[in-house]
Amino acid sequence: MSRTLRLGVLTPSSNTALEPLTSALAAAMPGASAHFSRFKVTEIALDAAALGQFDDSKILAAAELLADARVDVIGWSGTSSGWLGFDRDRQLVERIRERTGIVATTAVLALNELLALRQVRRLALVTPYTADVQQKIVANYAALGIEVVAERHLGIRVNHDFAGVAPVTLHELMGEVAAARPQAITTFCTNLHAAPLAAQVERELGIPLLDTVSTTVWGMIRAAGASPAPITGWGELFQWT
Repeated sequence: MSRTLRLGVLTPSSNTALEPLTSALAAAMPGASAHFSRFKVTEIALDAAALGQFDDSKILAAAELLADARVDVIGWSGTSSGWLGFDRDRQLVERIRERTGIVATTAVLALNELLALRQVRRLALVTPYTADVQQKIVANYAALGIEVVAERHLGIRVNHDFAGVAPVTLHELMGEVAAARPQAITTFCTNLHAAPLAAQVERELGIPLLDTVSTTVWGMIRAAGASPAPITGWGELFQWT
């Protein structure tokens, strides 16, 4: 790249995993840097208080702060549309563009684009979420024509605690869902330390790992008009076009 690429990332306030991981991914992209803006998210559940955390007004306020840094793209590095419905993210990125003049994407919209690129119809899902949240995600993918052929969830509600899930546990869960022979595995939560496992998992299982921290970065780079291909060692998705 002959120019700098500023990646603006919207971050749940209690997330401690995505910032260092996103910064490491950006560092693997010549000329790129990552910049973050937080808004309050502390739990993942389906009650009114938890769902209210994702009100657009709070997200848009955080996006406006990123615009002050003159970022080239804004990415919502969160998976809330998995249970709220994918239209929520489609509406959000349009509102960010209208409010800031900056192109935007999300972890889930980028994941869905990757699934469409490779015509994935059999997906495995690994999350830290509760059973009812997981069921919503499975149902939303079914509506897209994508069958979740295997899933594992850990029943955790407190967002801060997701980052405490050991990578060895995530690796074990991926191995379990791989038995169903999905076309791809997604670690669907941006507060997991899953992204660095991609190369090992793909080598061992022969199945691509689409971690949502990584999909956010992939989507942001593409939305900014660049290629993510220079990022290597973080999974094959960065070479998907």
